[in-house]
Amino acid sequence: MSAAGIGVGVGAGVGVGVWFVGARGSVATTAVAGSAAVVAGLHPATGMVTETPPFAGAGLPALASLVFGGHDTASCPLPKRAEALAEGGVLPHGLPSAVRAELAAADEQIRPGGPLPGDPRTDDELITAFAADITSFVANRGLARAVVVNVSSTEPAPAPGDARLPASSLYAAAALRAGCPYINFTPSTGLRAAALQDAVATCGLPHAGRDGKTGQTLLRSVLAPMFVQRALAVRAWSGSNLLGGGDGAALADPGAAAAKNAGKERVLADTLGTTPEGEVHIDDVPALGDWKTAWDHIAFDGFLGSRMILQTIWQGCDSALAAPLVLDLARLVARAHEVGMTGPLSRLGFYFKDPDGGGPAGLADQYGALLAFAAELGESR
Repeated sequence: MSAAGIGVGVGAGVGVGVWFVGARGSVATTAVAGSAAVVAGLHPATGMVTETPPFAGAGLPALASLVFGGHDTASCPLPKRAEALAEGGVLPHGLPSAVRAELAAADEQIRPGGPLPGDPRTDDELITAFAADITSFVANRGLARAVVVNVSSTEPAPAPGDARLPASSLYAAAALRAGCPYINFTPSTGLRAAALQDAVATCGLPHAGRDGKTGQTLLRSVLAPMFVQRALAVRAWSGSNLLGGGDGAALADPGAAAAKNAGKERVLADTLGTTPEGEVHIDDVPALGDWKTAWDHIAFDGFLGSRMILQTIWQGCDSALAAPLVLDLARLVARAHEVGMTGPLSRLGFYFKDPDGGGPAGLADQYGALLAFAAELGESR
């Protein structure tokens, strides 16, 4: 895709659009319901870093100003999806009813995604159609700007020589064509497709990704620097994940699992300076739904070659972990767009396994970079 045809999708309004790719999935549904609950004072903003004191002066858009829409190939309405999540314990009991109006309003802004089997449209035709959906959303809702956020299921990496762009890259290209910043919260290719590099370089838009850091890798980004700083030699680092839901089903595909694990391995390689022995295994257990259990087994050497082991267990709900981060990122990237920042926002690496633009892999260093980023946003007022 060339840079030709990429416009500027900034309106004259005051609201900020959040356009989800995968808008009827668990993460998007939890984000929409959660935002409404926080705005209404029904629940605190637990897990939202941007609601902590260091970000008060950053000039971020208010949660109440966010307007949601998106693309999805699924047809289940958001209110119904939210009810299913509440039955599974992901959302609090009674919340879907309390925020039903907000869920329904967001659902009205969801447009059919693709490409579905048998769709005869070319890549450029699909990109044009998706971009038109986004620009119509901005115009019809009178928004100042919109941020496109990919929270869809992980796709396998494209094979060398593939003639078509993967779906994630079609949506990413549509974001650029619509003049919108882009966030890739998944391990999918997105903006990193070779065919999009000219467009990315010339679009004049901020972007961030890739692959949200919510559980096992979050813990790795804390523990790996500890071993380096204490001069303890890591011999092996193995992991296992049990999860269900849409993510579990998607990651049952070996290609999708490989794309997911690449980010997990990057954190260790960048921090330790080498890739230790061991692999991460992902098992789909449909009965677990949106709940995930992750084990890590770390073998390391201490003084005089004394061999030791550290084991960790992380049990959590992926959607509840991801949703506040997605809301954080939408606000931060929208603000970066507002003040004229462009290119990869590497200082948002705090949120990702494989950050656009590189940067440190340790969580403490990433948090410091994020605070500096927030301060810069505030100074741009």
